[in-house]
Amino acid sequence: MIGWIIVGIIAGLLGRLLVPGRQPLGFLLTLGLGMAGSLVGGFLSSLLFGVDPRDSTIHPSGIIMSTIGAVILLMGYISLKRRQIG
Repeated sequence: MIGWIIVGIIAGLLGRLLVPGRQPLGFLLTLGLGMAGSLVGGFLSSLLFGVDPRDSTIHPSGIIMSTIGAVILLMGYISLKRRQIG
């Protein structure tokens, strides 16, 4: 669980760095973004590469896929916010 939180923080921060523009997210939302990104990234890697999603070890590829998942979720969040505003 602690490892998942650490990966969530790293993935959330990297995701926010990679997506251009300002994202009004605090620390807890960034953590949640990274943890949700880990779920999305794990799902994608199991589909694309046949990786077992139950493997609980932390790999650099897992952090990369978690970051990709966080970027996908953050871009979707920004897109939804733009539709609500204008």
